[in-house]
Amino acid sequence: MRKNDIIRDIALALILLTRLPLPSLPKHWFQHQAQAAWAFPLAGAAVTLPACAAAALALWLGLPATIAAGLLVTVQIILTGAMHEDGLADTADGFWGGFTVERRLEIMKDSQIGTYGVLALLLSISLRWLALAALIPQAGLWPVLALAILSRAVMPLLMVALPHARNSGLSQSVGRPSAAASSIGLGLALLISILIIGITTVPVAVAMGLTTLGIALLARAKIGGQTGDVLGAGQNIAELTGLLVLLAT
Repeated sequence: MRKNDIIRDIALALILLTRLPLPSLPKHWFQHQAQAAWAFPLAGAAVTLPACAAAALALWLGLPATIAAGLLVTVQIILTGAMHEDGLADTADGFWGGFTVERRLEIMKDSQIGTYGVLALLLSISLRWLALAALIPQAGLWPVLALAILSRAVMPLLMVALPHARNSGLSQSVGRPSAAASSIGLGLALLISILIIGITTVPVAVAMGLTTLGIALLARAKIGGQTGDVLGAGQNIAELTGLLVLLAT
């Protein structure tokens, strides 16, 4: 892969998955969005490093780990534009609020949030906050970076494994990455995670993989494929799964 292609793909991943201030990109670069999926884990690092810095500052000022964990989650949500949380809420509403594929997809596209979405967000954010508050005093902040990177690697896997559930939307506009691009992203995420948390990467990655498989099977059964919302939900649930496994090991 050429240097210019690497720079292009990283920039595309940051544009797609973050709200970081970036310069305007050449229009023809966006034709390569699908193949930039290998860089998704790097986008996870880009939003999590500032979040960890905010948490580290809170701890340095003498604030409790609970507050540091809350700041970490808050900064992550701000820097991603809450896109993963939005995906989780829409997926929960659609999967359990509709009785047909068409109705589920219609609900997922609706900007309004329902009971299932509210509950999914409350449970997800509460569990992340509590788990981080317990993990930070025990293992520090670096493992959080590994989880953010690994959880972004599951998104290309879902994109490769499942067809588009609709002919419009963010995921459809991005396209389906090649198996090679998905594999590179996964390999990169695993390598960085091993450097950060060592052999603990194995149980964390296995748990995330099983969770992703479950989400893929559920999405195929409910809507026949994947959407951007499903990808966001997959990242969110995979990160939470890895966090709980890491806390238990």
